[in-house]
Amino acid sequence: MEKKLAEYKCNTNEAIQLKLVRFPEELEDDNTTFNPEYSHQVFGDDEVAFGYKGLKILLYYIAGNLSTLFRIEYTSKVNEKFDCVEADDVESKIREIIPPGFCTNTDDFVSLLEKEVNFKPFGTLLHTYSVHNEEAGDDITYQIYKADMTCPGFQEYHERLQTFLMWFIETASFIDVDDERWNYFLVFEKYNKDGATLFATVGYMTVYNYYVYPDKTRPRVSQMLILPPFQGEGHGAQLLETVHRYYMSSPTVLDITAEDPSENYVKLRDFVLVKLCKDLLCFSPGRLMQGFSQEMVVEAQQKLKINKQHTRRVYEILRLRATDMGDAEQSRSYRLDVKRRLIGPYKKKQRELAKMRRCLRPEELTNQLNQIDLNMQHEQLEESFQQLVSDYRRVLERLAQA
Repeated sequence: MEKKLAEYKCNTNEAIQLKLVRFPEELEDDNTTFNPEYSHQVFGDDEVAFGYKGLKILLYYIAGNLSTLFRIEYTSKVNEKFDCVEADDVESKIREIIPPGFCTNTDDFVSLLEKEVNFKPFGTLLHTYSVHNEEAGDDITYQIYKADMTCPGFQEYHERLQTFLMWFIETASFIDVDDERWNYFLVFEKYNKDGATLFATVGYMTVYNYYVYPDKTRPRVSQMLILPPFQGEGHGAQLLETVHRYYMSSPTVLDITAEDPSENYVKLRDFVLVKLCKDLLCFSPGRLMQGFSQEMVVEAQQKLKINKQHTRRVYEILRLRATDMGDAEQSRSYRLDVKRRLIGPYKKKQRELAKMRRCLRPEELTNQLNQIDLNMQHEQLEESFQQLVSDYRRVLERLAQA
């Protein structure tokens, strides 16, 4: 019995099928389908739906305004075969995250698709750029807009857009859109359909403006997502740089931060901030070789709204570029300079150890000493340094290609 029931378990990352639809024929084209990276926030840690064979959860969005088609398909359901066994209520779980007003049949969806020509981006245009598309053999134009909840229709659009967070950000949550301190930055692609210019949603970022006493704000990046069909094309860097440039012009902004940044976001931020800083006089090769300075902190903060911690990373990346790592003296100087920063947490542990020596009984002290192995600390320090240099080199490689 248990073996038979196990056949009715479906991996929800595979069952959920997402599309961004521009043309009716794409509805039947598997090449335009993509799947979530995560579904645990909707279907639990196992990311499994029980009770179905051949389960398909179709979530198709019109490329621009994101009007949605939601449909569930399956080849067999458990309660058709077994008495007293209930299938998971998949529809209710999805309805909890997608806003009402979605289509449930293809004809209605195609009718909405025909009206897509009327969709225009929300808010104020901040930046236009182009990316060469090898497949099309042409340059494709993209635009970045800043919007807020006063834009007609934007709140409903945002409710549809934010559903993607659940599938692509591991710890995503929906924000309180009634709070006016949120800013929204949107990326759109311009494309042609039957001689008309249309817009497709590429990605977005939300930024919260925190108050800093007495008269400043500290914008904090909360959510950032480039939709999967557009990833790897440089849109994240364009978006983050545009947002930085937007806030740089404001005298009330202190600096720009991020909430719980992912590893990928940190790498992206490193690239964008290095690109912004590299032409500042204080980051010239001669100044870099003299070490990290207060001048760098002040200039990066005042001109580019970059905080001290991020400025230090920019300095280390640019100093690596200016350093001949084949020269023993330059290499040693760079290694010691970076390790002096990295050793901070280890020195803190040593200070704690000194306090323990004064306060703990011998047997308690032995227990603590076993946890603080100095040789292991040196190994971890070297490992951290090598990982940083590897990450920094990737930033510099990307910078050279930009």
